[in-house]
Amino acid sequence: MSAIDDVDVAVVGAGIHGAGFAQAAAAAGHSVLLLEQTSIAAGSSSRSSKLIHGGLRYLETAQFHLVYESLRERATLLRLAPELVQLRRFHIPIYRHTRRRPWQLRVGLSLYSLLAAFGPAALGRAAQIGTVPRHEWAGLDGLDTAGLETVFWYHDAQTDDRALTRAVVRSAQELGARLLCPARFVGAALREDGVDIRFMHDEREGCCRARVLVNAAGPWADAVARAITPAIAVPKVECVQGTHLIFAEPLERGIYYVESPRDGRAVFVMPWHGQLMVGTTETRFRGDPASVAPTQAEVHYLFGVLKHYFPRFRRRTNADIDNSFAGLRVLPAGSGHAFHRSRETLLTPDREQRPRVLSIYGGKLTTWRAVSQRALRRVAASLPQRQVRARTDRLALRPVP
Repeated sequence: MSAIDDVDVAVVGAGIHGAGFAQAAAAAGHSVLLLEQTSIAAGSSSRSSKLIHGGLRYLETAQFHLVYESLRERATLLRLAPELVQLRRFHIPIYRHTRRRPWQLRVGLSLYSLLAAFGPAALGRAAQIGTVPRHEWAGLDGLDTAGLETVFWYHDAQTDDRALTRAVVRSAQELGARLLCPARFVGAALREDGVDIRFMHDEREGCCRARVLVNAAGPWADAVARAITPAIAVPKVECVQGTHLIFAEPLERGIYYVESPRDGRAVFVMPWHGQLMVGTTETRFRGDPASVAPTQAEVHYLFGVLKHYFPRFRRRTNADIDNSFAGLRVLPAGSGHAFHRSRETLLTPDREQRPRVLSIYGGKLTTWRAVSQRALRRVAASLPQRQVRARTDRLALRPVP
C-alpha cells in the first residue's frame, strides 16, 4: 500500500461540486487531494441541460432564495468565464391552450428580472425582458404559430458543462490541489481529528489521512457515505433521471422554453454545437448510476414535445435522432412529483461540531461556486488557519486545451 502525504482536505468526485470545493479549499490555502474514479465530469456534470440560469420555473414553488442566488452566480460566471458561459436569448411561446397564461408569465418574468437587477454583479442586458413582435414570429426557427398568442423573451446563459468543470479543476490545480484520476474511493475510517482514506490508483491501493473528507460523488454519494466507518448518517434522497435528445439540425434564434402538452412540465429546445437539443425529463431511477440511459418512454415524451411545437419534425422518426444521453440529479426523497421538490443543495456533516466528513447531495450546475463556499464554511472549524491564496469570485476560468 502506497501512502500519500497528509492533507487538509480530501475530495471524492471531480464533478462540478467536487471541483468547486477543491478550488475553494485550495484558494483558502489548504492542501487538497481530489479523487476521481473515471474522468473529470464523467457523470452528471457532463449530462446536464448545459444551462447557467436562475431557475425561472422555481418561482412557481416559491424557491426565491435559490433563484436569487442562481442569478447572482450567473452574473459572476458570465464575468469570470466569458469563453465558457455566454448569455442567450430565451423564448417562451404562449398558446390558447397553454396552462400558464400571459399575465402569469409577465408577473414571473418581471420578478425574475427584478431579482436579476439586484447585486453588485448584475448585468443590464441579462435583466431585460420583452415580447417578440407578431411580424417576427415566422422567423422563430419554424415554431408553430397556430393558436399562438404571444412570445416572451428574456436572457439566461449556456455553457459546456464538461468544459466548465475541467476549467474549475485546472484552477484548483493551479492553486496547489492534487488530482488523482482514475482513483476509486475504497473506504475511510473516522478518527477523532480526521479521516484515514483508502483508494485504488494505478491498480495499487493507496492511503491518505485528511482532516476533512468531502463526499462530492453525486449519484454515488450514498455508496461513498456507506463505506465510512463508524457509520454516518445518510439523508433520505433519491436519484432522478433526466434525458436529452440531439438532432443534427441547427437553431438560429436562441433557446425555446416550452410547456409539455401532456403534463405542463417545462422543456427546453436549444442549440448545441450546431445541432438541436431537447430536454429534459424527470424519471425516478434505481440501480447502478453507471448504467443510466434514456428510456423509450423518455424518448417518446421529448420527441412528442418537439413535434408539438416544431411542425417540421412531425414526420420524423426515432431514426432521425442523432444522439441521446441521460444523467442523474439527487433530490430529497418524496412521494410527489420531482418538480415540486427543493433544488437546494444538502450539506450533511457526520457531526455538528468539527465535522470530519461533509457530504454534498444535489445542487445546480449554476450555483457550484456558492455551494462550495458554504461547504467550506461548514467545515472551517475542522481546518487549520492558512494563508489565503485567492478569492474564487475573482479567479478567471478559461477553457482547458
